[in-house]
Amino acid sequence: MFRTMLKSKIYYAVITDTQLYYKGSITVDEVLLKEADIAEGEQVDVLNLNNGSRLQTYVIKGKAGSGRICLNGPSARRGYKGDRLIIISYALYEDAESITHRAKFVELNAENKINNTFLGG
Repeated sequence: MFRTMLKSKIYYAVITDTQLYYKGSITVDEVLLKEADIAEGEQVDVLNLNNGSRLQTYVIKGKAGSGRICLNGPSARRGYKGDRLIIISYALYEDAESITHRAKFVELNAENKINNTFLGG
């Protein structure tokens, strides 16, 4: 049996921009994606701490070091510049693997720079 488990989480990301008339998804600084082990095109859940909305979309890689977090297309209706987000990715793990799996957590500061990283238990 396989279990869908939390793989990684970027939290306290600040929306830097919204682009309603765009091809869709969420743009995330490449540095943050690498640190959180999230691939371009990977499905993610995006939780908005300011308004409580939750959406499912995919990731577009943003310029490395830019700090860019941009809601694109219909997702742009789910937040405003300055809102704080949690970006979550999941993966399938076999039962044995799920017992020892530890999710990766990436905490950001107000400028979307990495403040802290750790593995969950």
